[in-house]
Amino acid sequence: MSYEGPEDEAPQPRSRRALTMTFAALVPVAVLGWLGWSALGDEPDRPAASPSVSAAPGGTSSPSPSAGSLAGKVVVIDPGHNTGNFQHTAEINKQVDVGNGKKECDTTGTATDAGYPEAKFTLDLAHRLRALLEKQGATVKLTHDGDRKWGPCVDERARIGNTAHADAAISLHADGSAEGNRGFHVIMPGAVHAGGADTRPIVGPSKKLGARVAAGYREATGEPFSNYLGEGTGMVTRTDLGGLNLSTVPKVFIECGNMRDKSDVALLTSGPWRQKAAQGISEGIVSFLHES
Repeated sequence: MSYEGPEDEAPQPRSRRALTMTFAALVPVAVLGWLGWSALGDEPDRPAASPSVSAAPGGTSSPSPSAGSLAGKVVVIDPGHNTGNFQHTAEINKQVDVGNGKKECDTTGTATDAGYPEAKFTLDLAHRLRALLEKQGATVKLTHDGDRKWGPCVDERARIGNTAHADAAISLHADGSAEGNRGFHVIMPGAVHAGGADTRPIVGPSKKLGARVAAGYREATGEPFSNYLGEGTGMVTRTDLGGLNLSTVPKVFIECGNMRDKSDVALLTSGPWRQKAAQGISEGIVSFLHES
């Protein structure tokens, strides 16, 4: 948007020839000015173009998430933990079957040294992500929306995505590692075929979803890949998480940063930055859904 100063009194033309000469002199200047303005991406009344591709981990490229609608697509967002878990330790410590073993129903999650809880972070991020995906036309379901005293348990979280026949599901988290350990990583399901778990059909699609989410998140936030997990790739495979083991739909976890590292904490506790995080995750999910 250009600044417009006080209107000057226009001089009276002396002759038609003088007018013609002035106009001819001004045209090249105007054209050059327009070209410079357009090159900077500030051309008025025209939205800035989105990149057509973005690099994903492993050197692949992800198509622009702006093309097409997500009408008919279902996304399940799982805000990790629950702020009420601290008051319901008996309930969340109950063991549940995760296919290849048993684990706690849920955990309290971590928090910053100043007391900002992971569960509050994940719910806020889930709300921002839901709004962005719904704007793209997707049907979005949350495993909980701050409307439960505790939980749900990890097996129920997986079941919600399965029952919804989600085209993609994501569990939002933040890590609680040591100071100096920073960055994000995406967790994908490994092959599990035991008990009530069979992840074999979703391992491939989940890997693609994870790569898209990691690429979108890194580009939108500037957050580096984890320097303590994933060997610098930002990608981790696990077979001990009930939320992944029991899923029958493509699903990943994202650990958005370390709540015990001061550099990451400055980001995780910032509302504007969380909006960037939601945007990056959304772009990754949308990209995956467009190509799946």
